[in-house]
Amino acid sequence: MKVLAIAGSNSGASINKQLVTYAASIFENAEVEVVDMNQFEMPIYKHERELEGGIPQQAKDFAAKIDGANILLISLAEHNGTYSTAFKNVFDWVSRIKDRAVFNEVPMLLMATSPGGRGGAGVLEAATKRFPLHGGNIIETFSLPFFNDNFDKSAQKISNEEKSSELKTKIQKIATLESILQK
Repeated sequence: MKVLAIAGSNSGASINKQLVTYAASIFENAEVEVVDMNQFEMPIYKHERELEGGIPQQAKDFAAKIDGANILLISLAEHNGTYSTAFKNVFDWVSRIKDRAVFNEVPMLLMATSPGGRGGAGVLEAATKRFPLHGGNIIETFSLPFFNDNFDKSAQKISNEEKSSELKTKIQKIATLESILQK
């Protein structure tokens, strides 16, 4: 089973990257790849750019990573209630690939975290409404509020037992579903 873990942030200290990396580590017997959004930095999408130069190779490479995965783990940074510009730009470019649904119906665990009590609720709401329109097969969602209180940075894991158990249950559900689909 191949798990593609995506943090929707280009920050070197991204708490969403820490969360998605931890979540990916919970999968047993899986090949895991954690994506760095900085590898997919492209000019900001503009229709004229697309007409002049076509789709950037980075967008095609990102789409290929999605296509090669059995499970997507996506943890989105929330910037003013929605996705970060870094994630949105990649999303926009990939959506322009002819005859392509961005997420290609790959089963997905959609997550978010933040230092505050809402745990990325705004971005999760935006994504759960938008992603299915672009081939997003969201099986579960997970929110970790108060990241600095609920995540042990030295151990690189969720320290809040209730939230840790919730995440593990959701990962087990999606892993079981994927193993059934592979048969």
